[in-house]
This record gives sequence, C-alpha cells and structure tokens, in this order.
Amino acid sequence: MQKVLYAELLPHEFRARLAARPIAYLPLGTLEWHGEHLPLGSDAIQSEGLMIECARRYGGIVMPPIHLGPDRARPAEPGHMLYGMDYAASTTPARQLDGSCYWVPKGLHVMIVDAVLEQLKRAGFRAVFADGHGPSRTSWVENLEEREARFGLKLFGVTKDIASQWRSQVDHAARNETSLMMHLRPELVDLKQLSPDRAVRPVGVGGVDPRDATPEYGRECFERSLDLLLPLLKRWTA
Repeated sequence: MQKVLYAELLPHEFRARLAARPIAYLPLGTLEWHGEHLPLGSDAIQSEGLMIECARRYGGIVMPPIHLGPDRARPAEPGHMLYGMDYAASTTPARQLDGSCYWVPKGLHVMIVDAVLEQLKRAGFRAVFADGHGPSRTSWVENLEEREARFGLKLFGVTKDIASQWRSQVDHAARNETSLMMHLRPELVDLKQLSPDRAVRPVGVGGVDPRDATPEYGRECFERSLDLLLPLLKRWTA
C-alpha cells in the first residue's frame, strides 16, 4: 500500500512524491457532535479518506487534517448551547457540547489555512485541494481566487461547477455521512445508539435518516466524488 500521508513519509519518500506530483490534499475537519452514532472526528475521517484514495490513484501528498472549523456558537434555551448548524438537542448538557465542538472565528480559520498554504508553497507544492467540514468548505471556496493570486498556487475545491453532483459530506450525520463512515471506518459506526422506532427522530442529525445508511451507498458516494475530482486534477499540469 502506498504511503501518502505527509506525517508518515520519510524525507526521500516525500521528495519523490513531491517531484512526481506537487499537489497537496488538505482535509478540512473539525471535532463536533455527529449524532449519537458517529465519532466526533467524522468530518476529518471522511475528507482524509477521500484524499488518501485520490493521492494513491493520482499522486500527491495528504496533509494532516485541520481539526478546527469556522463555526459559530449562540445561546439557545437556558442552560444549553446550539453549535455550528444548530444540531444540538436540548436534552444534551451544554458542558458536553462545549467539549465536543472545536470552532474558531472565521477570520482566525482563514489565517490558519493561509499559514498552511505559505508553508506548502515554500516546500515546493504547486497545487492544493481542500474539502471536508461544511463551513470550512464554504470558507475555502469563497477565498479561492484571492488565494491563488496571493500565493501563486493552483487551488481546487468543491466549487459551484461540481457542487450539485458532489456526494461526499453533503449532510450532517445523516444517510450520506453515515454511509461514508460505514464504507471508510465501519468499526466507528454504531447505529444501535439510535432508536429502532422510526417515529423517533435522531438528534444531532441533518438530512435523510441515518438508519437508511449502508456501506454500499457510502462507496457509491465515495466513487462518484472521486470521478468528479480526478478530471479536474488531470487537466492541471504542474
């Protein structure tokens, strides 16, 4: 199996992969509640998994995930807090949510990503693809052109020309993300934590019922997204 993770490469392996294909893949994850059935790091696990496969098929190096998202926190009912896309249930103690969602102000997130891009340019990379956690994806895409001009790098993301067909991480802990996790890391998914009663809506979930998730659907979504991404990268020449 090819080694493609930046943190695992020996110097000579890094140099060889960089020379062959100077593209970096940047997983945009955060640590946040994904219902009761998925791990807190689901965002990064999914985005990193997709990028590992892309690097193995097409070349390049996968960066460590950024486990911080440009989310917001605002007060909800007394004694509770709604985070990010407001999926927290009122039955969940605020102290638990405080420890499960890692967010930073949007401006700081932009600065963190900028710092990564600066280092990638200094290392000799010529292009970067980043994706993952929803708000992080949005921030990345809306800054693509400005960053390309500033850093002199070719940047890729889930832009509007492919967004309608993209199938990786398009809900929150619902059928899509749960299926992707079942495909990538089935040992981390526990649907038994959800009520078998379909009348009971799972909390911390946004989208189609995760109880309809399957690893086969996850693989289908995974491959569909790779099919969209690979032609973009193939058209780019360093």
